[in-house]
Amino acid sequence: MNEGREGVPTAVERARALQALVREHADASESQRYLAPQVAQAFAAQGLYRIAATEDCYGSADDPMTQVETIEAIAYADGSAAWNLMIGIESFGLITPGFKECMDLVADPDVVMCSSTAAVGRADKVAGGYRISGQWQFVSGCHNSQLFGATVRVWENGEMDEGLPNFYAIIERPDFQILDTWHTSGLCGSGSHDVRVDDVEIPESRLVLPLGAAKHDSPLLNFPLGSRLSYNKIGVAWGMTRAAIDAFVELAQGKMPRFSRRGLKDRPRAQRAVAEAEVRLRAGRAHVMEEIRKMWGQVQGAEHITTHDRAVFQLACSDSVRACIE
Repeated sequence: MNEGREGVPTAVERARALQALVREHADASESQRYLAPQVAQAFAAQGLYRIAATEDCYGSADDPMTQVETIEAIAYADGSAAWNLMIGIESFGLITPGFKECMDLVADPDVVMCSSTAAVGRADKVAGGYRISGQWQFVSGCHNSQLFGATVRVWENGEMDEGLPNFYAIIERPDFQILDTWHTSGLCGSGSHDVRVDDVEIPESRLVLPLGAAKHDSPLLNFPLGSRLSYNKIGVAWGMTRAAIDAFVELAQGKMPRFSRRGLKDRPRAQRAVAEAEVRLRAGRAHVMEEIRKMWGQVQGAEHITTHDRAVFQLACSDSVRACIE
């Protein structure tokens, strides 16, 4: 984990300091189905959205272990807030390196960005730029964002250019519309609604490379994309699970089950359940962190990461989430 400068709190410490604020607004976020503005503003003010962005992209370039533990700290207070933060971290970390000619859009540290790869819109070539249209799903944090990164394909003269890859069209508020579509039974507060854009023209400079495609010297940009998209989501699961175990243990201290003379904390079945939960969480967490550190060392040393190593990493992440669910 990155060490903070003397007297300067680390990202994880700053996240922990926000736990009370996150809890205070968790119910409101859940009921309104998007993250409370006070929480999003606090994340931005503490630089948490930008911990995976490189320094030349107005970020702090924290290592993967710090990123995971920062998200985990917020998830301990509220899973929806942590999911929102995680998506923001990925958006800044993986998209802003492509902002070669529009870096001014994120110069203000209070600017928040959301994005979506869940659909592919149109970028019709026009004089001096592109006309953007489409509708994208699962845009977590869109209510709190000033910028939206929309996955698009380039069209010219009525035909899609098959020789070009996907790009991101960077749209400023209020040129994107939020549609009220996020009606779920969990993580309501992540605000993962649809976003729609209708015939909005952007300059050429705001059509940027897709996730992880920008060339950069930072090891963060050379971490395998699939693995990078996996590890941050693990932090959400770990934080929520730790909170659940702690809540059960606290409840058990004074809980007397009906028709029983033995308190919940004294029941062998409850003790065994807590022990098994602790082992599953800690074992999965230790394994994933070991794999992250190993892969991070390989990336820093410009070593080749084999398909086998990537597969093991993915399996470790998936198994850890399965353990959290159990």
